[in-house]
Amino acid sequence: MPFGNTHNKCKMNYPAEEEFPDLSLHNNHMAKALTLDIYKKLREKETSSGFTLDDVIQTGVDNPGHPYIMTVGCVAGDDESYDCFKEIFDIVIHDRHGGYKPTDKHKTDLNHENLKGGDDLDPNYVLSSRVRTGRSIKGYALPPHCSRAERRAVEKLSITALNSLTGEFKGKYYPLKNMTDAEQQQLIDDHFLFDKPVSPLLLASGMARDWPDGR
Repeated sequence: MPFGNTHNKCKMNYPAEEEFPDLSLHNNHMAKALTLDIYKKLREKETSSGFTLDDVIQTGVDNPGHPYIMTVGCVAGDDESYDCFKEIFDIVIHDRHGGYKPTDKHKTDLNHENLKGGDDLDPNYVLSSRVRTGRSIKGYALPPHCSRAERRAVEKLSITALNSLTGEFKGKYYPLKNMTDAEQQQLIDDHFLFDKPVSPLLLASGMARDWPDGR
């Protein structure tokens, strides 16, 4: 269990009404979806890694959002979170992703020949572009909840996978904490280097915890 949940057990000494957060001035999807009834139903639940409802919603409680920008306001700590707290996640996902229902299935197409566009970008307006991909690894907690050891294990697993690539995909892995100044500057010049997250939303969710350890 990455983090202890003794604090959550202490919360059970108080009625749900007294623990329910004040979301009256909040503008995020979590605040719109969370009701006292949902809070009562879910607040004693936790995933096998110890992630609780209060862990799910804390970033949205701490960051009310912007009057004109609807943020998400919640995070998942592991893959179990989506089932354990589905009453809140299903609503947020439905609203955030244009009506996506629990019964819907994500369509995956890995055929690069089906990619459209990109060849006709006007150079007067587009100087560069970037495509990012992300994939979670089953059996490990997600970034808002993973421990230092888990994060380091994911890095080692990623390095092993990357070092197995050959041909045009072969490259070099640059760990942030061991990078030389020259390497860092070169990656910055090439627009490859990731900076430490500074957004309050990312900081509150734990995405930058122990930076740059395990990156």
